Amino acid sequence: MNAKVDHFDPIVFERPGVTLTRSQVDAFGREIDALREEIMADLGEQDARYIRRLVRTQKGMELAGRGLLFLGVLPPAWLAGTALLSVSKILENMEIGHNVMHAQWDWLGDPALDSSTYDWDNTCPAEQWKHSHNYMHHTFTNVVGKDRDVGYGIMRMSEEQRWNPAYLFQPAYNWVLASLFQWGVAFHDLEVERVLKGEKSFAEYRAQRRKIMKKVRKQVGKDYLLFPLLAGPFAPWVLAGNATANLTRNLWSYLIIFCGHFTEHAEMFSEAEIENETRGQWYLRQLLGSSNLEGGPLFHIMSGNLSHQIEHHLFPDMPSNRYKQVAPKVREIAERYGLHYNSGRLSRQFGTVLKRINRLALPSRRKPKNATV
Repeated sequence: MNAKVDHFDPIVFERPGVTLTRSQVDAFGREIDALREEIMADLGEQDARYIRRLVRTQKGMELAGRGLLFLGVLPPAWLAGTALLSVSKILENMEIGHNVMHAQWDWLGDPALDSSTYDWDNTCPAEQWKHSHNYMHHTFTNVVGKDRDVGYGIMRMSEEQRWNPAYLFQPAYNWVLASLFQWGVAFHDLEVERVLKGEKSFAEYRAQRRKIMKKVRKQVGKDYLLFPLLAGPFAPWVLAGNATANLTRNLWSYLIIFCGHFTEHAEMFSEAEIENETRGQWYLRQLLGSSNLEGGPLFHIMSGNLSHQIEHHLFPDMPSNRYKQVAPKVREIAERYGLHYNSGRLSRQFGTVLKRINRLALPSRRKPKNATV
């Protein structure tokens, strides 16, 4: 949808092949608002049954997995126990913990699913996650210099990030980040680079670090001390199973999150572009800065429905089981306004993520317009 220049209806959004005026952007925003209101007004018992059934399934799988690992000296028991525990951890982090902490289930009034008190099976304290992710990332999605999830402080994921020789190694340490993803998430909010620049006090840094280490001790104590010790002579098998489950969860979380934000067509934005940003413009940024993954119902649940990353960024507090319902409507609205709706199979999307990582490890051929550190 292209617009003619109008003094009373100026163009406020431009991308290759599409220009939108103020009135068009506002109309787009109203359509997205109306879609949200329609779904949120329809929430009810069916949604409640979904999340409670999922929680029971996850807890049952964890209990069965840990029980089988106590018999881990038998290879079939170890494999089954590790697989069940891995799936349990993925479900708890992705479809339960992440979404509960987005306040998707606060409307139920269930203390076990309350965003203000929920604590997930992860080394990152819930309080700090909600700041770095719910506030910083979802407010400033893909804004270089504001959204610290762009590269997580160690990777170059945008042309607008100033290149330095350390980035030559990012195709390799990308896999280190993937393997240790929960640890990267845990220490992400410390903002060490801001401490070194004097933009954040060392006292604040120490206070945050104490909370992180308290959570780390809890997680490490549970998976690598308590349960192995309870297994007695079978401790090595329990320890190995827990470590494998955590690694599997880390790799899967990394895969889904990177494919949701850093595919070839996921757009980046400058700080100047979000000055005086309207709600409609914010919606546009969420749409164009996110990527969807295509698959079946089980795949969507295992991804925490972050396979619907576009819908999640448009509606972060909408119960995730509703994203599949709104996705076709969001796509139709986007196409009507001439906007790219970025969606593809996991293998294709991840291929473009790796392409982006490898390409941006090298210096840019053109000088960035708004280079940041």
